[in-house]
Parts: sequence; C-alpha cells; structure tokens
Amino acid sequence: MDALVGRGDDVWVLDSLANGRRENVAEGARLVELDIRDADALAGAFAEAKPETCFHLAAQADVRVSIAEPAFDAEVNVIGTANVLEAAREQETKVVFSSTGGAIYGECDGPADEDSPRLPLAPYGTSKLAGEEYLGTWSRLYGAGHVALRYGNVYGPRQDPHGEAGVVAIFFGRIANGGELHIFGDGRQTRDYVFVADVVAATLAAASGPEGVYNVGTGIETSVLELAEECKRASGVEAEIVFDPPRLGELSRSVLDPSRAEEALGWRPATSLAAGLEATWNFVRTAEGEGETGAN
Repeated sequence: MDALVGRGDDVWVLDSLANGRRENVAEGARLVELDIRDADALAGAFAEAKPETCFHLAAQADVRVSIAEPAFDAEVNVIGTANVLEAAREQETKVVFSSTGGAIYGECDGPADEDSPRLPLAPYGTSKLAGEEYLGTWSRLYGAGHVALRYGNVYGPRQDPHGEAGVVAIFFGRIANGGELHIFGDGRQTRDYVFVADVVAATLAAASGPEGVYNVGTGIETSVLELAEECKRASGVEAEIVFDPPRLGELSRSVLDPSRAEEALGWRPATSLAAGLEATWNFVRTAEGEGETGAN
C-alpha cells in the first residue's frame, strides 16, 4: 500500500478490519470497510473504484483456526476469493492473489518448485489451493491473466506480536516484554523466512508480469530454534527458550524454490535474515515503547 501510494497510484483499501488496523492505512489511500464474503458490497466497491489491479490479500490465515473451524476458513478463503474474482471480472481487473507455499506443498524434501506435489496438511492450505484453482479457471474462462503468489513465511515491521502473527513477531514481542520464547516441538522444524519488503517487490512485479503461479521465498531454510537464537542476537537480549508439545497440522520442513519468479518476474529476494530481523526488532522495540508510554 505504501509503495503504491508512494509511486502516485490511486489506492483503495477494502478491509473488514477484523485483523487489520485503521492506522496502518497509508495517508492518501481510501479505506472502504467491508467483508469479502459480502458479494454485493464488494461488487459495488469495485464498480466505483474501477481498479486496474486488485492485490487480493484478504484471508483467514491461521492454521489452527482452519483446523478448528474449517467451514469458516473455506467461507473466507474460497467463497471470498470467488466473490473477488467476479467483482474483478466485471471491471476487467487483474488479480494478484496472496497464496501460501508451505501450507500448500506440505512436507518438503528440499526447496519445492511450483510443480511439486500439493499435499496440504491443514484446511488453510487446502482453501488457498482452491483459491489458486479458481484464479486459473477464471483466467482460462475469461482470459483474465491472474497471478497467484505462494509466499513463504513473511515477516517484518507492522506484524502485530499480540494478535494473529508469525513467529518472528511473537518472539520479538516476548523479548520486548521480558518473556520466554515458546517453541512447539523440538525446534528443528524449518521454514523459509522472507522479508516483507521483498514480498512487496515481488507482488508489484506480479502486477505487470505474466499469468501463472510463482513462489515468493528465499530458497533458504532456517529452523525455529535457529530463528530464536537469531532473534536474541538481533535484539541483544537474552531470553529463555521453552519447549511445548507440537501442534496439529504443523510442518516439519518447508522451503521454496523462487527460480520461476526470478525468470518470469525479474524478482529475487534482496534482504538477508539478519538484516530483516534487525529492521523488525527496531520496529517492535519502538512500538512496545510507545505502548508503554501511552499506558502511563
């Protein structure tokens, strides 16, 4: 959003604010509060905005919620995506869809490319894969040229450590408040951590890129235990690590091959894990400090 406003685009933000924050809407962008499950409201907003591109980031993104409430997960991620595609079709809008790599591929035996078997272990991955198939169908049926991006584990500034968040934000939130770092399982499970600025660059590249499905990751896997140590190093704060029982539906190994995105979109990740963690810690530390000041 900031990147779009910064380059002078006319930006509309459609958000239910169920998880998003009004204060995160960039100055100069127009916020329309609605739920993508409301097809009529969505179509009306598209008809008024007449967008060239829709960056479809709305989702139920919590694996645990998808396991506990699979129908709700499908309602948001599948029905909601179909609503977006229909609203976009009426305005001839290209859709760039935020999908997921790890949750779709399931267990990886190495960096997964886009043709690897899709074996999701949780309804969240299944619903995102269904969303991708809807995009493909609309592209074939209407010549829409939509793009799906399979993100790795995205982290960076503005990720809320107190709400539905990734492990980096949670670790830094706990470090900032003097808490323990809880790891589910033995900590040897690996993920592909990709910095938000690199994800923004890939997403913008997809807007003018060819139709298809692309991985957005680094090709580098980092264990959760290694990540905890890196977070402590970035913050300069020692924190105790506590091991909890593993969680249902959690992958042991997830890493993406981003080669196709480099070839087709001209994109490659530019931020090292160390640099990304430093930037994220600086944001969390400042945000936590402001919160404490406000509370007093």
